[in-house]
Amino acid sequence: MSIIKAILLLGGLGLIFGAILAYASKKFAVEVDEKEENILAVLPGANCGGCGFAGCGGLAAAIAKGEAPVNGCPVGGATVAAKVGEIMGVAVGSGERIVAAVKCKGTCGKAKDKYEHQGLKDCRAASVLIGGPKACSSGCLGYGTCVSVCKFDAIKIEDGVAVVDEDKCVLCGKCIDICPKALITKKPASKEVFVKCNSHEFGKAVKQNCSAGCIGCGACAKVCPVEAITMDNKLAIVDQEKCIGCKVCVEKCPTKVIEGDISDRRKVSIDEEKCIGCTMCARQCKFGAIEGEKKQPHKIDLDKCKGCHLCLPKCKKGAMNLIDETQKATN
Repeated sequence: MSIIKAILLLGGLGLIFGAILAYASKKFAVEVDEKEENILAVLPGANCGGCGFAGCGGLAAAIAKGEAPVNGCPVGGATVAAKVGEIMGVAVGSGERIVAAVKCKGTCGKAKDKYEHQGLKDCRAASVLIGGPKACSSGCLGYGTCVSVCKFDAIKIEDGVAVVDEDKCVLCGKCIDICPKALITKKPASKEVFVKCNSHEFGKAVKQNCSAGCIGCGACAKVCPVEAITMDNKLAIVDQEKCIGCKVCVEKCPTKVIEGDISDRRKVSIDEEKCIGCTMCARQCKFGAIEGEKKQPHKIDLDKCKGCHLCLPKCKKGAMNLIDETQKATN
């Protein structure tokens, strides 16, 4: 009999407490914005923190409140931004995709070491001891601490230096934050020209430590036709907004520390039958590669053309075409 009483007592208490909890859940319920829930549903769920918030939930709440942009998720990219924009009822610009980039080209064969590191293979730990084993105090230590925090397999160590796979990079920022040398920065994915060095030493010291470092000669800045390169305390800096991708600086750099593949450069040809001689292309060319009188068909001097393509959008008659660097053409 006592067992039955105990069961009834526990059952009664359960019903009472259940009712109290049900009432409390309705009374003190926190209303969730429907937009926030919908936004969270379309976010990728990576919770990487690249957006600047603790996770996808934090970003969804901020977007719903108007405290974060609809394209705030670096992982989702344009596809997710479009979905979020539709939920919020705003248009989303295409924008420029930004990726991480490593400011070092000091591979094992090019950079010298001060000593042999036998401790923990971690960049932060190694940098504590007089800046690490690499002779260049600004160089990549190559122990892959940045690799360990990347959830997208977008960075790896190749020949002692961190290398970013731009196709996989979503700019979550983890590698940028963890690098003890502050070697990892941001750049537009469409911009190829990039100075892969972070040393502010004098040229002689740079040469002693690394054969691939910037020696501060300023030759790149002198040949840049649009003044996109400046010298900052003996280090060349590229203004990506000004850079037109002509790669003249890549050709001129004596240590080849400026990134840029010249072999894929595509020059321009002019279809003389379509050209009306408006001179718009010639006025745009920074290298004097376009010749011709007004109202007469123009020609391209391929020896002067650098493949920057600034002239292409200026031609309204469709008379300009791209040709391969190796293609033999006479205009």
